[in-house]
Amino acid sequence: MSNSTPSSEPAASDSTAPDTSIAAAPGSSSSGVTRDDKASTAPAAPTKSTSTPASTISAGTMPGRSAERTRNVAKRAARKDRPNFIQLTHTPLIPERILRQYGAYSWYDDRFRASARLLQCLWLRDHDIPTAASPVNASDNPAANAGFGSILTVEAANAGLNFLSSAVHRHCLHSWLMSEPGACYEETRLFGNSLSSMPMAFNLLAPLAWDLDLASRVFSRLLPGIFQRVERIQFETSPGRRDTRFNPRGEGPYLGDRSAFDCAIHGVDVSGTPCIVYTEIKYSETLNHTNIAKMRERYNEASRQVRLYDNPDSLILRSPPIEQFWREHMLAQLAVDNGVTAKAVFLAIGPELNRRVQGAFQVYEGELIEPNRQEPGRVPFIPMTLETVIRAIAHAGAIDHARALWGRYCDFDRVYRLSFQQLTGDASPNPTDKPAQHLQATALPPIRRAPVRRTRASSRRPSDTSITKQEAV
Repeated sequence: MSNSTPSSEPAASDSTAPDTSIAAAPGSSSSGVTRDDKASTAPAAPTKSTSTPASTISAGTMPGRSAERTRNVAKRAARKDRPNFIQLTHTPLIPERILRQYGAYSWYDDRFRASARLLQCLWLRDHDIPTAASPVNASDNPAANAGFGSILTVEAANAGLNFLSSAVHRHCLHSWLMSEPGACYEETRLFGNSLSSMPMAFNLLAPLAWDLDLASRVFSRLLPGIFQRVERIQFETSPGRRDTRFNPRGEGPYLGDRSAFDCAIHGVDVSGTPCIVYTEIKYSETLNHTNIAKMRERYNEASRQVRLYDNPDSLILRSPPIEQFWREHMLAQLAVDNGVTAKAVFLAIGPELNRRVQGAFQVYEGELIEPNRQEPGRVPFIPMTLETVIRAIAHAGAIDHARALWGRYCDFDRVYRLSFQQLTGDASPNPTDKPAQHLQATALPPIRRAPVRRTRASSRRPSDTSITKQEAV
């Protein structure tokens, strides 16, 4: 990607200097994020009727009731048009031969990652995006594909096809080019890996950065009583990356490393007090690697300084993958303590069905002091599912954007039905030619579904934990 020639136009405006937070992007729409950025055509004006309908007469005599009736009809129409995003209780078990057939097989994938990789392969096929998957002995065994169908070719990556729209790609390019010194952008994953959480962060939140009214509706719904209005959104940011200054007490103001957040959402709370929602976003991470930050003495000092933990010296906080949340939560609290913002929230987002990610959230939450025992001014940790965020986007009015996100990242029902039909022989040779076909199949067994639930975990150490993204050097 570094050899490509990105657009020289900043995503915010051609007449202003670039900034890492963008309020608007040209040619973008908060309610429609698609691969084809086509201008919508205004509908033709309705033909005026010469007759006087009865509803007009009623409106003249009872204007209040007529207006109320009109509002109720509009509300019912809006509810009917709003999609009902319902998730499976768990991801399906995909046979290896089906994964190989679509270039989605990887021996180290767990159950969620295998389903997520197959979903990305299907999405890329839907949009005719070339990938790195290549057939091996296709004449003898067409189902034995090697390579990953979730990895874009270099040309496709350079063209920005890993994003939901060209506007999102331009926003990402701007943020990358104007990134903070020391920012941890991994270009290959960002532009060429459809399974990565890095491009997902832009696909999820860049359209909200263009439409701050939409962003305000979304986050006031997600964080009621905490967040009221969004003023700007930044990606891959830190309040004190490698800041090694010391205050009079001899303590470094931050962590002195490269720890950073995927996103920082700046705004105000319901009382008008400045507030920042520091955000960490996960998608397909299996959390089974040992690539963790090098322990520093400053971490131990900060763990006691921020006064967030029942036991600031706990080994669980220092174990993968909990240590990443530990570092970032401390960083958010230090931002408040050092006057960067009056209030802050540490928000962690991950798919509902990624049990390892959700389990890590719960284990970390179990290490925190109970909210009713915390000192004033402590930064809360709020875990949230990706599905919850997408539903909030739909409820805020950006239904097309929510549908695009669900189809790209959360439609595991599609993966289940594809696998079932492939195993029963009911599917066409290439079911992704028409993505809606497999959703219309009949006589399939019922699927038990469950609502989103949030529980507080105990603080026992998980058996298989780690992180995939090293944020400190």
